Order: sequence, then structure tokens, then C-alpha cells
Amino acid sequence: MTDRFAPADLESLMRRALERSGATPTMAAATAAALVAAELDGIPSHGASRIPQYCGHVANGRATGSAVPRIANERGGAVLVDAGGGLAFEACALATHELADRAKRHGVAFASVANSNHFGVAAYHVEPLAKAGLVALAFGNSPGAMPMWGGKRAIFGTNPIAAAFPRRKGEPIVIDLSLSEVARGKIMVAARDGKPIPLGWALDKDGNPTTDAKAALEGMMVPAGGSKGAMLALTVELLACALSGSAYGFESDSFFTQAGKPTRIGQAFLAIDPGALAGDDVFLDRVETLVAAMLADEGVRIPGDRRRANRGKIAKDGIAVPPELAAKIRALAGEG
Repeated sequence: MTDRFAPADLESLMRRALERSGATPTMAAATAAALVAAELDGIPSHGASRIPQYCGHVANGRATGSAVPRIANERGGAVLVDAGGGLAFEACALATHELADRAKRHGVAFASVANSNHFGVAAYHVEPLAKAGLVALAFGNSPGAMPMWGGKRAIFGTNPIAAAFPRRKGEPIVIDLSLSEVARGKIMVAARDGKPIPLGWALDKDGNPTTDAKAALEGMMVPAGGSKGAMLALTVELLACALSGSAYGFESDSFFTQAGKPTRIGQAFLAIDPGALAGDDVFLDRVETLVAAMLADEGVRIPGDRRRANRGKIAKDGIAVPPELAAKIRALAGEG
């Protein structure tokens, strides 16, 4: 059995939980809205299940609940937003707002977010930019969970990448992926159920391949595509952290610990105005040519369509939340 919530009701409940834990009203509102969006997209791993984690981070000082994001540096199409150690969503909103304006003025813009926290579904931040006619990319690092290729120490996070491309008529093409071979959540489910995992998903704490899910959770994820995934994770680490002055994955404690040192990870966003290059019409025509070629192959779907299809159905049926999680959120919100 699960509890079902209307989106607005769940958003309100999560907002109150965050505020009671010490987040400002604006930080809580931005965070709750992003988590509801993840639920509506059919990605519960980045939805309400994150509330105990976020509330714990604020209550225990891993995130600064009173933080107010600010522009710390800027020049032309480049801008640095300091999240002040707070939860990520308000700072990312400031960054993408600046990005949209600067890309329209300069043709291209890059925004870094420093001293941040988990930023949820990466595509959440770039889909609105694509709807505004911009090509947009997002990069984020996370606490160490993968080794450099050939190594046995967790250096990189699973480091998600997202990209969004506007279309002439249809909804944007939206791509979102992490750089581990498989989502950590699948290993957590296998460990809970006492089942083995396929070889090639993870390493134990000594860096050896394992099929033991519990050993995998104490060890490391395997990069997607082997050395190629590790190189992409390195690229994200440098884009998100070196340019913003944020903490690398190996310098941050796990997201899943309530206490620990401040997270201080980073995000990076890039926006491009097609009008500054071949032009909007040429770009949009070229996009549709590629979409038509893909859809001519039976079984192909456009990235992002499945999530959008989920939105209406889940909003109508209600957001399903496991009873134990619902009880935790209600308790954090001061109910029951």
C-alpha cells in the first residue's frame, strides 16, 4: 500500500518539513517544487525520498538553511553563483535565469554554481531553457562513488549530465544520464532483497569486481562504458568544480549521511542561442530532419517523451509515496 498525494499537497508538506528543519521559505519552496517535478516525471529516487536527506543536511549543518544565493563574479557571458552552502535549487534557478539573459545577449553563456548541494534531476534545470529557444547543458558532480580508470579509490561522483534542445513544434529533446554503469538505487534494491547483482556493475571496498550487492554499497560504482565513462566523469568534475572552486567528489561525504562536513559540490550550465550561429530556422530544420530519421526506425522514442507522458498520468492519479516515507515527511513537517 502507498499513500497518494495531489502534487500541490505533497509540495506543501515537503516545504513545511524543510522550513521546520531550518531552510528559508524561498529555499524550501524551490526545493519542494523540484522534488514534485521529479515525482511527476516518474523519478521517485529524486523526489520525496530526498526530503529526509535534505532536512537532515539542513538540521545538521551539512547545508546552510539561511543561505541566500548571490552572484559572486561575472564577466560578459560568464557568471559565478555562490549557493552559500545551501540546498542547490534556489542557486541553480538564479544561475539559469542569468544564463538565459546572457545567452540572448552574447550568443553563448556559461554559469557556475559554487558551494552547493545535490541538484536533483539534472534535466529539470535545462528543459525550461530549451522551451525558451536555447540549447542548454547541465553538469553536476557528487560525492566520490567511482574510481579513476585503473584505480581502486572513489574519486569521482556519478556526475550527471543533461542536455536539452528546442524543437520547432514538439517538446524539447531532453537527455539526462549519470556516468555510472547502473543507478545506485538498483544496487540498494538488490541488497534489500538479498539478491546478487550482475558482474560489471560495482566494485567492493578493495576495488575488486563483485556480485554481492551489500559489498557493492560499501565499495564503488563502475563507470559507464569503462574508461570512456571515467573520462567523462573527470570532465564533469573539472567543469563543475575547478571553474567554480567547489569540492571534488572525493572531498565530500556521502549524500546519504545526515551528519558530516558541508557538501560544497558544484554545478555548471551552458546555454547557446542558435540565432547567433546558423540561425534559428536552420537549426530547427536540422533538428526536425534528425528527429524524422530517428522516428522512421520502428521502436525509437525521442528522449524526454516518456517523462512528459508520465506528468499528466501521475498528476491525475496522485503521487504515490510509501507509507513509511510519508510518515517521516509528516513528522518532519510537524504533523501526526
